[in-house]
Amino acid sequence: MIDSRTAEDGTSTRRRRQCQACSRRFTTVETVALSVIKRCGTAEPFNRDKVVSGVRRACQGRPVSEDQLTMLAHQVEDQIRSNGVAEVDSHQVGLAVLGPLRRLDEVAYLRFASVYRSFESIEDFLKEIAVLRKTGNDNDLGEDNQP
Repeated sequence: MIDSRTAEDGTSTRRRRQCQACSRRFTTVETVALSVIKRCGTAEPFNRDKVVSGVRRACQGRPVSEDQLTMLAHQVEDQIRSNGVAEVDSHQVGLAVLGPLRRLDEVAYLRFASVYRSFESIEDFLKEIAVLRKTGNDNDLGEDNQP
């Protein structure tokens, strides 16, 4: 290997190599595959489109554009990749969605959180609304990392 550089986004490494047999130089790009472990235990590659489709349902009827959904999915992927692990369980993906979705649209956040956190009563909604009012729209919720 002659040279190695990490891409600006940190998701890949570009390596300049030289063949030992013929001395020709070539470039390889190495990326880390990110896998999601589903509840049933199977693994599948991380798919931004799945994040977008899940969040799109929560944003139905809200003033949220497709571009905003795409950016949210990108933020979620970046957050997960920043942990430096190749496998993440689906629960962690859902947790990673909560913060960016809250900043994007609080009503959509409540819809997503109600399903994701299995709200069972109006009190669950009222508690979450109280936290939203208390913390304002500028900060992430402390509970984003709790099931």
